[in-house]
Amino acid sequence: MTLKQTSLNELHRGLGAKMVDFGGWDMPLNYASQLEEHHQVRRDCGIFDVSHMRVVDLKGVGVRSFLRYLLANNVDKLTTPGKALYSCMLLESGCVIDDLIVYFMEESWFRLVVNAGTADKDLAWLRLQAAAHAEAHPECYATALATPVAGETPAIQPLEITDHPELGIIAIQGPSARQKLWSALPGSQRLTEKLLPFNAVVVGSMFIARTGYTGEDGFEVILPAKAAPFFWNSLLAQGAKPAGLGARDTLRLEAGMNLYGQDMDETVNPLESGLAWTVDVSGEREFIGRAALQAHLPHKKLVGLLLLDRGVLRSHQQVHTAAGAGEITSGSYAPTLEKSIALARVPVGVQIGEQVEVLIREKLLKAQVVKYPFVRNGRALVG
Repeated sequence: MTLKQTSLNELHRGLGAKMVDFGGWDMPLNYASQLEEHHQVRRDCGIFDVSHMRVVDLKGVGVRSFLRYLLANNVDKLTTPGKALYSCMLLESGCVIDDLIVYFMEESWFRLVVNAGTADKDLAWLRLQAAAHAEAHPECYATALATPVAGETPAIQPLEITDHPELGIIAIQGPSARQKLWSALPGSQRLTEKLLPFNAVVVGSMFIARTGYTGEDGFEVILPAKAAPFFWNSLLAQGAKPAGLGARDTLRLEAGMNLYGQDMDETVNPLESGLAWTVDVSGEREFIGRAALQAHLPHKKLVGLLLLDRGVLRSHQQVHTAAGAGEITSGSYAPTLEKSIALARVPVGVQIGEQVEVLIREKLLKAQVVKYPFVRNGRALVG
């Protein structure tokens, strides 16, 4: 199978990156030391190629109504252009198809950024549900008549769903991210220095969002893929360092951020994945999966684990608690803490501060249940 490549592939190889198959994409795992890349982001600034993720634009008069129905979080929270919202997209069963960020561009235009491994499935689901919603609620898609005429009915405008493989995404993360961006993109400081978290602004052909997946300050920049190599090299010239998928994973785990396919998927719901805060059941809004979630009594929950004995926590290791068995969903050595940490799905009776055991290589090792995130903005929150 031929792997897909981002427009930065040649640059990654020129920098000596170790390339791996990541969901069908040829992506950099690390350039030299994964540990150094992790610390670079925590202490200064690292840049990531995340162009494998998919940008999807939804346009039309009925787009807000559709997204109210599609997402577990409520897009009515988005009233200012550029404002973003994190949400899960659910099946009728209440389980998670994908997690994503939705940006409010204008009343008839919202932008989604979805995961690479689920992008094709997400697009198929979006189109299926958009057609069903339009059929059930045609009034939401009716265009207003400029000059109403007796007996004349408004035209129905179908929702336009467009994915953008021609766009690339570069993440700039770390305490020095602002300075690196401003130096690499002259004129951007005035437009981005007061950009709040989960807000975005358009600068020329670039869409700059103050979002990230590391627990540090930073930006995710969506731009034409053909322009990405020039911008990447401009950031390197300002002292930013490249970081690969390995560091991205340890950074997001320290930050207590879920990874789709590990911490949640189509077999579990947000309530058992530490994502209840993304489910808005206030009011009477109908959304896909709401009935199932409200009827569901969670038996499991997601907690943080800090290993007390020597060893490394990994996905799928069994967790033994007084309340019953659990399982690690994501685990790794945490470079910032110099300890092993994990996210684990355990019985709801397990409490913060409790000591549990993890089966590692046929040995039961002690671990403590802790509240995550483990690290934010370079500061250890546990340990």
